[in-house]
Amino acid sequence: MADLAFLWHMHQPDYRHPDSGEFLMPWVLLHAAKDYTDMAAHLERHPGIRCTVNFVPVLLDQIEDYAAQFASGQWRDPLLRLVAAPDDAVPTAADRAWLLDVAFRCHAPTMLDPFAPYRRLRDLLTFVRDQDGHSLNYLSATYYADLAVWYLLAWSGESLRRSGRTIPQLMAKGGNFSAAERRALLAELGDAIGGLIPRYRALAERGQIELSCTPANHPLAPLMLDFASAREALPECLLPAAPEYPGGRSRIAEHLASARASHERRFGRPAEGLWPAEGALSAEFLKQIAVAGFQWTASSRGVLRHSAGDAARTTTPWLPPEGTPSDIVLFFRDERLSDLIGFEYAKWHGRDAAQDFISELKAIHQRDPDSLISVFLDGENAWEYYPYNAWYFFSDLYAALEQTPDIRTVTLAEAAAAHREHSPRLPRLTAGSWVYGTLSTWIGHPDKNRAWELLCELKLCADRALDSGRFDAAVCAEVRHRLAVCESSDWFWWLGDDNPAESVATFDRLFRHNLRSLYHLLELPPPAALDHPLSSGGSAAESGGTMRRATETQS
Repeated sequence: MADLAFLWHMHQPDYRHPDSGEFLMPWVLLHAAKDYTDMAAHLERHPGIRCTVNFVPVLLDQIEDYAAQFASGQWRDPLLRLVAAPDDAVPTAADRAWLLDVAFRCHAPTMLDPFAPYRRLRDLLTFVRDQDGHSLNYLSATYYADLAVWYLLAWSGESLRRSGRTIPQLMAKGGNFSAAERRALLAELGDAIGGLIPRYRALAERGQIELSCTPANHPLAPLMLDFASAREALPECLLPAAPEYPGGRSRIAEHLASARASHERRFGRPAEGLWPAEGALSAEFLKQIAVAGFQWTASSRGVLRHSAGDAARTTTPWLPPEGTPSDIVLFFRDERLSDLIGFEYAKWHGRDAAQDFISELKAIHQRDPDSLISVFLDGENAWEYYPYNAWYFFSDLYAALEQTPDIRTVTLAEAAAAHREHSPRLPRLTAGSWVYGTLSTWIGHPDKNRAWELLCELKLCADRALDSGRFDAAVCAEVRHRLAVCESSDWFWWLGDDNPAESVATFDRLFRHNLRSLYHLLELPPPAALDHPLSSGGSAAESGGTMRRATETQS
């Protein structure tokens, strides 16, 4: 019998303004309403499916922030504030501009075009913008309220559309939503988002899923430990002018400790496994993961190939290189199968895609009846490209897996226990990630390197200030918290030429907000460089830039 180990990775960076706490982008809210709800519902409907779900602490922090907003009615997200407004209340100019900027950011073929009322709102805006510069003033409060509602409806999960009461009613009505109807929508979304963490905890407590974690704010740990690790898989990689990230080892230790504490507080027990941010591992980082007490970690085939050669198989777990503090188990994902789900099957009919995937699994089983098939991918960004948010794909896939006796779904902790006895040992671990097997997505481009240099300069300032004794314990804790936000891998992901200009501008601006705010907290003047964009982007990236294929040669 072959074992199939799914890992669904759930992550969003911190979108809150570091000073006001206002959400500058709504992606946590929208993915919570659409993807985290649906992924839980699929598992609840198919109790025979076992898998691992990975939550990053900074995402859980924001989910809890939204739950608190729904409970209190104190809105820190402009989208919720617009939906909650009384009838005929005119939104502020800032909220109007914000909504018009974001309210059609979705995959139009699956999330906008199917809904005539939503299309009319888009077409009306296009018409008005084609007139003179004052035409936007003619858009009414009703237009903005309906647009805010439809953006939430477009991003609602299929499970909410089927089991909810208010969401299907509003989708049927189409527009001119009253304040009472909008309040009912907020209540329904509030129940769904407030119940997310308890739902996943319940799935874990009944043994159906394993919950794993990532270092607290999703840092690119190998680079924080040693910029030169980028050259292990890509010798020609250009490095930042700064020689190293100051104190990287202690910062990674803090991210790891924070993740363990977060996981135990929210889910009732420590995580056994750790999915590193971006699947990025290095020998030094692996040692820290082992010392922190994790039993397994994972990456991708590109890293395995660079470490153990082209013939190395992902169909077994691996033991760490000699000299690692413990025999922590390493998994490496099957990149082709993972990318089929992440990119290709969205173009297929759901049932055909599910049957093709089952055929792929059976072919592997025939070649190696005791193989472990590791399929790890983003658990949130792929589904908007599928019809119906991949509802029918998952329904058919999970149902077929429950009825396929030769394929058993397992958690990664179960896979580690079942396959450890036959696990080979890595001769070495070459630093890399689940993107191309290298670290080039986060370093090497001049814009990315400049961001690292600005962060290094800030870290040196923070170290001196924390050592000065000028700040009390509360301020020191806030400094470390904000530093952790600045260390997220996401800022470096988006900078450079590979992503759409509007997304690059958003993440560039928020990164500089975070750096500037930390300088103010340290009572230091921010450098003038933070007043200017670091990057312009401009590429029409696949999946809007939110995901990358494992190899550059696929199309």
